[in-house]
Amino acid sequence: MPASVSLCEDFADHFRNKIHSVRLNIIKGQKSLSIGNDGLILPVEALDSFDLVEAATLGRVFSQVNPTTSFLDPIPTSLFKSFYGSFESEILNIMNSSLQTGIFPAAFKMAVVKPLLKKTNSDPSVFNNYRPVSNLPFLSKVLEKLVFIQLNEFLSQNNIFEINQSGFRTNHSTETALLKIVNDVRCALDSGQISVLVLLDLTAAFDTVDHLILVNRLKSLGLSGTVLKWFKSYLMERNFMVSMDTHFSGVHEINCGVPQGSILGPLLFNIYMLPLGNVIMSHNISFHSFADDTQLYIAMSPDDQWRFLIWMMWA
Repeated sequence: MPASVSLCEDFADHFRNKIHSVRLNIIKGQKSLSIGNDGLILPVEALDSFDLVEAATLGRVFSQVNPTTSFLDPIPTSLFKSFYGSFESEILNIMNSSLQTGIFPAAFKMAVVKPLLKKTNSDPSVFNNYRPVSNLPFLSKVLEKLVFIQLNEFLSQNNIFEINQSGFRTNHSTETALLKIVNDVRCALDSGQISVLVLLDLTAAFDTVDHLILVNRLKSLGLSGTVLKWFKSYLMERNFMVSMDTHFSGVHEINCGVPQGSILGPLLFNIYMLPLGNVIMSHNISFHSFADDTQLYIAMSPDDQWRFLIWMMWA
């Protein structure tokens, strides 16, 4: 499809309508909105303020963040990074001011969304074959990384991570997820049992994250004060435009979701999905997840047909 302003608008409408449709179906199917701790174990300590960033930490993060240039960046990122030493103090002031005030700069809340084919052999004329990937301003990713470091440390120290989640975690990967499931299935076989496996894949999982639920989830995990204020500011009043080649759509508001292509998005999604493990295990079902892909499995005797039927009905 040749790129055009009209096509960019069509993609923007498609992404928005898809999210609206998924969320509408969820709302219709739920009996009530739960914003409690959902059975999560609360940490002993709270995280109510960020530590101020030192120049050495900023320099390390500045060099680590992917130097991709966004349309929103005033100069190419590679050039920006080469002159970092000339304005290090100014950047440090911007980062620490955001952490101190709990305000994520409005200039960082715009995303340039590029439609990306989910599979290279997919039909490019079908909009459902595309996923929206956000191209964000370079400095916004630097700020996200600084916050990520402190939030990730807090979650690790308080053992908040779901142990059966391998996505977006240090020393975890698709390999660890596969090894865990294969090991459990083989152990069941050694005991003379068979395993039933169901694979779940959530539609538009990142894009349909409810901000109210996510903020309350963060609050229930011990985030408060300036830290909670910062995350509210980070999530709210975001905008996007679709870009294809040299063409752009108009600016559209984002009312839900975490940006795909962001640094904090995957970590926030893991936090959002934390109660899922408790729900699954309450039915005596084993599981392992990688990002939004979840594998449910149960071991049983070959003669246990009734249990198999009940399992299939629940699944």
